[in-house]
Amino acid sequence: MKRSLIPALLALLCVSPAGAAEDMRQLAQLPAPAQQSLREEMQDNLLALHEIMSLVGAGKYAEAGTVAETRLGWSARGVHAGKPPEARPGLHMPPAMHALGMEGHKAASAFAAAAKSGDREQTLAALPNLLNGCVACHAAYRTR
Repeated sequence: MKRSLIPALLALLCVSPAGAAEDMRQLAQLPAPAQQSLREEMQDNLLALHEIMSLVGAGKYAEAGTVAETRLGWSARGVHAGKPPEARPGLHMPPAMHALGMEGHKAASAFAAAAKSGDREQTLAALPNLLNGCVACHAAYRTR
């Protein structure tokens, strides 16, 4: 996602108190089991991001890269593949929402490669891109 879109997407998150009751994000109507699977995945992603940030803060770039790849990256796709179809979120997402998720996996793998190099500057430069897909998706979509 282009950096110029991020400020606009972040602005969507800044709703005035008067307009707080109305959520303008697109509703992604998922079956209850898929909604639960997605919620669990997002909670795990948040824990992974916390671990990554902690490792980067401690200068453990290669370790942060490993967490990024295994928990968020391209190799982490398909976590719901063994579940019944009604519990697989990707099958029920709007195509653009699913595409954001795939871009997020790619960005996590790109961050992982930079971090595994051990180069501080490369790692820090790749860090914002790790969150772009998350921010874009959460700013554009909701499940309830």
